[in-house]
Amino acid sequence: MSATHKDENTEVEYGDRTSVDQKNGNMPVDGYVPGTDEEKRLVRKIDLYLLPTIWLMYLLSYVDRTNIGNAKIAGMATDLDLDSNRYSIALIVFFVSYVVFEIPLNMILAKTRPSIMLPTIMFLWGCLTIGMAWVPNYQGLIGFRFAVGVFEAGFAPGVLMLLSSWYKKAEQSRRFAVYISAAILSGAFGGLLGGAITDGLDGVHGIAGWRWLFIVEGAATAGWSAISFFILPDFPSTTKWLTPRERELAQLRLQSDHAARTEDNAGFGHWDALKQCIITWRVWLFVVGYMAIVGSSTLSYFYPTLVAGLGYTAHMAQYMTIPIYAAAFVCNAITGICADRVPRWRAVILVGWMAVAMICAIITCAVYNFRGRYALLVVMASALWSANGLALSYASSSFSTMPVEVKAIALALVNAMGNLAQIYGAYLFPSDDAPKYIMGFGVISGLCFTGLAAYASLHFFMRKQNGV
Repeated sequence: MSATHKDENTEVEYGDRTSVDQKNGNMPVDGYVPGTDEEKRLVRKIDLYLLPTIWLMYLLSYVDRTNIGNAKIAGMATDLDLDSNRYSIALIVFFVSYVVFEIPLNMILAKTRPSIMLPTIMFLWGCLTIGMAWVPNYQGLIGFRFAVGVFEAGFAPGVLMLLSSWYKKAEQSRRFAVYISAAILSGAFGGLLGGAITDGLDGVHGIAGWRWLFIVEGAATAGWSAISFFILPDFPSTTKWLTPRERELAQLRLQSDHAARTEDNAGFGHWDALKQCIITWRVWLFVVGYMAIVGSSTLSYFYPTLVAGLGYTAHMAQYMTIPIYAAAFVCNAITGICADRVPRWRAVILVGWMAVAMICAIITCAVYNFRGRYALLVVMASALWSANGLALSYASSSFSTMPVEVKAIALALVNAMGNLAQIYGAYLFPSDDAPKYIMGFGVISGLCFTGLAAYASLHFFMRKQNGV
């Protein structure tokens, strides 16, 4: 039985919207009038400080996480004697540490200042990325990847927590779409930058091009972390660059939206909050759905390898991944805008995207024409990336009435367990399965069906429970 939040009229499970909320909009709060020019100016100010900062942070985070794919086909596999199995292990160790440390770091974030913690861990993983340029062997690569995963573990759930602490539920899908667009563009940017660096800097000062890739991208991460320290906000009641009136209005906005517990731990300690999170049924359906999305999205690590099957050289294979991410970027933006206009149908939109991805994966198992597969890959990537951002905003809005400690753990659990799927996802496309990769696309089709079922169940049970 999940914990409840009571008001004078009704009893609501954490994450539920009451029938009153759904039919009449925001809950009335003394001193707050929605939609005023003052509120619009405040939201623009929050957007200006928060969104560009976390967007670039996440872009660099994703570049640092995925540049191993570009480095692999640029000579790293030869220099470090990486076969398909060793490369998969190098992918996995990152996610082992990432999953293990995600919940503890988000517990810490709930008790500290995001403007300090997030830039600090970003600086540390940026320095480690630079260090990867000097790994002498496969064992050294494993050690660095594990360490990078430790510090990156606190970033994504921390940003999810921060976004849900500033925006109303009907504002979140667009902002999460902006956030996810950084990961999408990092794929295109990473391919473009990877091709330019590995081609243009190969051999400079006696350093191989794939090693320059880690140096340049790690330095960019460490540099932006220092700048973000002065820009990134904390929570609405503690952010210094807001006036007292703006801090008050920022809190009233969330109270009216039934999402006021962003800074109130409501007496929950770490273990009580963890227990409360574990016994809340909806958290686990979100976990299953997000695991399906992220597990399917491990496809992105193999884009250069799959595209290389079209007959392109190593550098051109990296450039040919750019259209995949460009299409995904457009679809993700459209999804975020539409989902905020019809927030009650977020789950239905998710079901639709998962169905599209599943159908593409099934067809890919039967179609061996590489150009046809490339077209299907573009559509599949668009569906999965669009579902990714929407799944996070759907979870965030559903957890909005939880006390901050419980919400922090719930968001971290969804993100951590979702990324756990990347561990087995790293084995979906072994080189022995080339060029058809039947196992990989077959598993992805099954994962997409699982995600479809999870979000359809959430939509049905949540509407039934709320009586709408």
